[in-house]
Order: sequence, then structure tokens, then C-alpha cells
Amino acid sequence: MNQPQPHDTDLQTAPDTLPQWLKAAGDSLRLDVLRVMKRDSFGVLELCHLLDSKQSGMSHHLKVLANAGLVSSRREGNSIFYRRAYQAPDSPLSSLQQALFATLDTEPLTGTLAERLKDLRRDRALASRSFFAENAHKFRAQQDLIASYPVYAEQVGQLLANTPVPGRRLALEVGPGEGEFLPILAQQFDRVVALDNAARMLERAESLIQAHSLTNVETILGDTRTLKLHHTQADCIVVNMVLHHTPSPADIFQDLSAALVPGGALLVTDLCRHEQTWARDACGDLWQGFEPDDLSLWASEAGLREGQSVYFALRNGFQIQLRQFFQADGLNDRSSFTEGATHG
Repeated sequence: MNQPQPHDTDLQTAPDTLPQWLKAAGDSLRLDVLRVMKRDSFGVLELCHLLDSKQSGMSHHLKVLANAGLVSSRREGNSIFYRRAYQAPDSPLSSLQQALFATLDTEPLTGTLAERLKDLRRDRALASRSFFAENAHKFRAQQDLIASYPVYAEQVGQLLANTPVPGRRLALEVGPGEGEFLPILAQQFDRVVALDNAARMLERAESLIQAHSLTNVETILGDTRTLKLHHTQADCIVVNMVLHHTPSPADIFQDLSAALVPGGALLVTDLCRHEQTWARDACGDLWQGFEPDDLSLWASEAGLREGQSVYFALRNGFQIQLRQFFQADGLNDRSSFTEGATHG
């Protein structure tokens, strides 16, 4: 895709910002920082490890990038995580920034950097799996602290009922928890697959499958990368309250996009961004929810079209977002779910 080119008038309207921007983009290490942030966010110490830099030096580089508007930060528990910042479309430097990111994204990571990034994501995933392995027996009680399944079940069921799909051959649920949503999928699809990377959690889902005699439901132990090995092509994929436990949510969108048939639907339920840091320790959360724009960006980068959205607040201060995305063929234009509805 051709990127829009900056115009002379654009640059003339930002005389103070442009020197900062060019300075920030004129250092090879800072370019590597932006390169690894293609689809993820990182803490300072993580970036130090990835790029073999001292903390004081990395903090300086991040400050330069932040002052230039190339990265933004957000607090996750006791840590600050940094990610690429995107200029508003009408910003004078928007076109120049898009061109920079597009150029960086065409260059592969060096072997060492790619391996370190792979190790980092494996460590994040291991921390999440370990939490659920140790706490599977009290999963329901921990979920109830934030948003138990009954809190959002009706809305997810309604979203599914109002989502056009190309067929009813296969549905996939990623991270089914104790399996409460599997009977609903089993009624609507010929075959259902439940995918989870935590063996003890998958055992709990299997117990529900047996109790409800769901003969068309099978389980797979693994993460979303496993789907490629199984040549999964689903008409519908459901991800309920899972993304905030995953090491790289943007990569999840990439994996799931590849596992959808043309016109297939991806339904995501997750927390909106919040500041209740206790959830990280109590519930094994890696991320404190997401801004709606985060999910929109990751879906777009994965080649998915955005459908309808619904947001509703809970009494405990959390807010939930239900999102609908499609593999491109125009099916999302026929969706009838109420966009932007808010429920107290």
C-alpha cells in the first residue's frame, strides 16, 4: 500500500516539532525501539534487555521519542509501558510519521533481536500459564472480582445472534475458561473447537463438555499459533475476557485473522482501560484493559474490518467492550447490533 507523502505546507506548520521529530528519528537505537514496537508495548527494563542498553540510556531515548510524539506511555501496575504513538490524521506530521513506520516495518529484525523478542513473549506467556495452573481451582472466584461470565453472557449471546457469518461449519473459542459459552456455540455450529494454553483450565472446560454431552465440541491444548498447525478455518471465533491475559494481544489478532474463512467473524469481549492495579496480582492480568482504539488498530493491521461495538459499565468500576470484526467481504455492513450503545 502506498503511503501518503508529506506536503511542504504540512512541515511549515510545525516548525518547533519538526526538529525534535527529525532528531528522534536520527538515531539507530531509537529506530530499533520503534521497530520492535510494531505490534506490542514494552517496559523500560524489557527494552533494555532487548536492545542491550543501560536503563539510564534507554530512559533518555524514550524521553526523546516521547517529546517528538513518536511513543506514548501508560502505567501497568508498578511499571510504565511504551508503545508507538500515532498522530491524528489532520496533524502536520501524520504523513511523515506513517511513512517512517511503514519503512521500519519493511525491515526484518536482526537475528539476535528477534530471538530476544521471542524469549520475552515466551516469558510473558509462561507467567500467565503458571498463574492459571496454580489458580485453576479458584478461577470462578477470581473472575467474579472483575466480571463473571453471567455479567456479560447475555450481551455476547446477543452479539453472536446478530453477527452474519458465511457458514455454520466451525466455531472456535479461545480461552473458554470453564466452558460456559461452549453450549451456546454447540447449538449454532456443526463443530466447535475450544483452545486453551493452560491444561488445568482446559480440563475444567472438558468437564463441562462431558456434563452437557456436547458431542460436537473438541479441545486443543495450545496457543493461537497452534491454529496454523491444525489448518483451522473458522466461520466464527469468540474471545471472551482473554486478551488482557495474553503476552502480545496484537499478535493474537494476526493469528486469528489467518484462522478465519473469508467473511468470517471475530467477536472480542474484554475490559476497557482501567487503573485498578490489584487485578494484575489477583487475577493474573498482564494488561489493565485496552483503549477501544487499541483493538481497532490491531484488527486493522491484521486485515480485519470493524463491525459493531457495545460498551457497558459495571458497578465495581470496570467497563466492558464487545467488539465485532470481519474478514473482508462486506458482511459487516449487514450487521444489526447497536453501535456504541452504553448500558449502566
